[in-house]
Amino acid sequence: MNPAKVLVVTVLAGTLSIGAALFGERWLAQQDLDLVTGRDDGRIATLPDLRLPDLSGQQMASNAWAGKVVVLNFWATWCPPCLREMPMLDELQRGVGPGQLQVVGIAIDSPEAVQRFLSENQVSYPILLGDADTVGLSRRLGNRTGGLPFTVVFDPLGRHVFSHTGEISADVVRARVLPLLDKETG
Repeated sequence: MNPAKVLVVTVLAGTLSIGAALFGERWLAQQDLDLVTGRDDGRIATLPDLRLPDLSGQQMASNAWAGKVVVLNFWATWCPPCLREMPMLDELQRGVGPGQLQVVGIAIDSPEAVQRFLSENQVSYPILLGDADTVGLSRRLGNRTGGLPFTVVFDPLGRHVFSHTGEISADVVRARVLPLLDKETG
């Protein structure tokens, strides 16, 4: 076989493999069952009892956000898509206000790196510091790949209504979050 044909076949096979993996990951993310055992996969259906420190070491608990739409955004300073999302999330928080909505950034990074980043890039929502357990929590919230950024949304009753691994657009956030603000919580 000539080298050009080998290259074309290799590129085609790689593209198909990547496409199948992405499709499979998205499909699996929509499933509620473990495909091997047929049992519930341990995903969290409600806002977890979360207690994480902020940069000053002050513990923040998720029960402080009761009755609000909650957007948890897992991110890191070394993650370019994470950093691109932050201004949009900040605009969302400032536009809706803390009475109905609470955006929370959960940094999977060192406190020093987060402090350096935030000293030049202020946000109007709380930033909490995550750890290895927090990465495990993100998986139970639907982040099957453990990738960043990862965003999960809870309605005012604390029910898990949406999650997304990877960079999320402002249009998707508005489409998934704003309708929750208009609903009655009864």
